[in-house]
Amino acid sequence: MDVDLFYELAVPEHLGRSEAQVYHETLDELSLADGLGFHGAWLVEHHFMRQYSHSSSPETFLAAASQRTRRLRLGHAVVVMPYNHPVRIAERSAALDILSNGRLDLGVGRGFSPKEYALFGAQMADSRAHVQEGLAILRAAPGGAFSHHGKIYQFDDIDILPKPLQRPHPPLWTAAVSPPTFTWAAQEGIGVLAGPFKPWFLIKQDLKAYRRAWRQAHGEGTPAPGQNNGFAMTIGCLCLEDGDEARRLAQGFHWYYQRLLDQTRPVLAQLRDSYEYYHRLGFLEPLLRRTLTLPLLERMGMVVVGNPEECRKKLSRYARAGVDRLILAVGAGMVPSTVTQRSLRLLAREVLPALRASAADAA
Repeated sequence: MDVDLFYELAVPEHLGRSEAQVYHETLDELSLADGLGFHGAWLVEHHFMRQYSHSSSPETFLAAASQRTRRLRLGHAVVVMPYNHPVRIAERSAALDILSNGRLDLGVGRGFSPKEYALFGAQMADSRAHVQEGLAILRAAPGGAFSHHGKIYQFDDIDILPKPLQRPHPPLWTAAVSPPTFTWAAQEGIGVLAGPFKPWFLIKQDLKAYRRAWRQAHGEGTPAPGQNNGFAMTIGCLCLEDGDEARRLAQGFHWYYQRLLDQTRPVLAQLRDSYEYYHRLGFLEPLLRRTLTLPLLERMGMVVVGNPEECRKKLSRYARAGVDRLILAVGAGMVPSTVTQRSLRLLAREVLPALRASAADAA
């Protein structure tokens, strides 16, 4: 199992960090993670989410990160396709792939914010068409000139430049929340990015459904060129030598997840019908009622906090269940960068080797 990092570029006022400080300290953390042996790092695309996320231009940040790192894979999680023309996405992702010497992972998604849709001039009802046509254009872009005539996009004889180093294109992923999206992603032959606002007991069901749909669509063999069958899960994490200190510092996680939930509560509410069994048991109600606490987040498998032994035990269950890639929001932007860097060092030294062993045993 690979272990990546996840960043929203949060700038909570109560911590007193400026935007510039968050940006530069995050680059320092990625440089450190590169040397420590973490596999990758992902940045989101969000707009108008003061304090919670100031990552509205992730491709620019990733370009800077590409020059501060040498081995770390760089993930865009995700570019919102209804807000961005797919030709521009193809151009920018190819440039990032070149600058990073072939280290880009490209996630795509539909977005969920009515405010963003209104400003960027897209119709939410067309979101699936944006993604479906956009994927076709991204897959065709590394070749020669081509034409496209769809419901959303129409053009003739366009040769998109530059071309990515990875062929046929950088690995493709999609943000996945509802059960049908996991099935669709498997049929499309792309990886899925699950979490961070769904409990583990739901994601376990999604993982099984994704693997089943993949086997039905593609069989049991090695994925074909251009396919990606990765299953990634994002969770909050803080690992320190003193577990009590980690839990004390991680109390701020509820601020991060509360604001995440404020953004995604309408999406989560729509999942009631898809997970009716768990809804009847009352498992979804705490998330919908705004009653988040660190113990609740831990019980739901959305956060892992503690000393190295505790973190090894808790994180290993995801590897044993078949998660290919854990994406850790280390500190979740809720602790000083010095604390995040302490945690990164400890994770690399005392937790990552055990996770790799757990994944090998599961295989």
